[in-house]
Amino acid sequence: MKRIVVLTGLVALLCLTSCTSKKEEKEEVEKFTVTNPVKIDTSFTKQYVSQIKSVRNIEIRAQEKGFLQNIYVDEGQFVKAGQILFRIMPKMYEAELLKAQAEQKAAEIELQNTKTLADKNIVSRNEQAVAMSKLQAAKAEVALAKLHLSFTEIRAPFDGTIDRIPLKLGSLIDEGELLTSLSDNSQMFAYFNVSEPEYLQYQTNIKDRADAKVGLVLANGETFKYKGNVELIESEFNNETGNIAFRARFPNTGKLLRNGETGQVQMLVPLKNAIVIPQKATYEIQDKKYVFVVDKSNKVSSKEITITGEIPDLYVVSSGLAENDKILLEGVQKVKENDKIQYEFQAPAKVMNHLRVKAE
Repeated sequence: MKRIVVLTGLVALLCLTSCTSKKEEKEEVEKFTVTNPVKIDTSFTKQYVSQIKSVRNIEIRAQEKGFLQNIYVDEGQFVKAGQILFRIMPKMYEAELLKAQAEQKAAEIELQNTKTLADKNIVSRNEQAVAMSKLQAAKAEVALAKLHLSFTEIRAPFDGTIDRIPLKLGSLIDEGELLTSLSDNSQMFAYFNVSEPEYLQYQTNIKDRADAKVGLVLANGETFKYKGNVELIESEFNNETGNIAFRARFPNTGKLLRNGETGQVQMLVPLKNAIVIPQKATYEIQDKKYVFVVDKSNKVSSKEITITGEIPDLYVVSSGLAENDKILLEGVQKVKENDKIQYEFQAPAKVMNHLRVKAE
């Protein structure tokens, strides 16, 4: 009989414990942290795809027709202004010069004889003037022959680096045929396109910018050690893209940059009244960013947002959120669409002081 009483008491105790545990589980409802976006004046560094060009890059072309007699340089070689690069066989032009010089000499003699006769009134002064005209024409032919002969020597117009040389010795060259290209890589231009809103922000706030210089990220992900200056903005927007081209000049002391490279220009973009949210309040689906917005009935719903910039731990939102929206700060991976939650509101200023990048 005692055993039955003890067993009955034990069962009652277990039931009481189980009921108490279930009651406590029901009472321990998880609370989430919610905050608002914040509207502030700020700036962020944005990257723009850029094309890198030499400050001077020209094609070296033949100015006369003939056989390529000499190549004095090699591909990739640095040359000085005035240095001879190629020679086109000059024999024909040398002969033309000799002929022109002989005609000039004959004209000089004719002029001298005519002058002597004119002084003695044997011939008129008009004949002397005609002889002078013949001499001037002969001198012009000499100058032209010298010019054609000089065209057989192709020289570098400025200091630079030789590009590929497609022709070989002995090649028959036509007038205007490409011999090589020459690049002045002492400084480099980086061209990049900026949207109309960013252009307006840049022009409006350029005097208040903390740093007027721009950086350059190379194709291997490394940052170029020299800063550049935005020195030119094109006069018109592209009607198809809505962008306008900027040009930045970079020093290239180590000759690391070459004509035709690609990179990303890093420019500080000032923003007024920007909507900013913590990065950890977002999640991503198929390259699109979302947040959970809490409505008046404490239900959460996902909302797509557009990110226009990134600051450490923060996103700058261009569309999708208003300043008074309540967004889920922590637990974005734990809730589902239309879940009803309990939450604690945390002021944006306090959130800013305790940021963590990853969502919990």
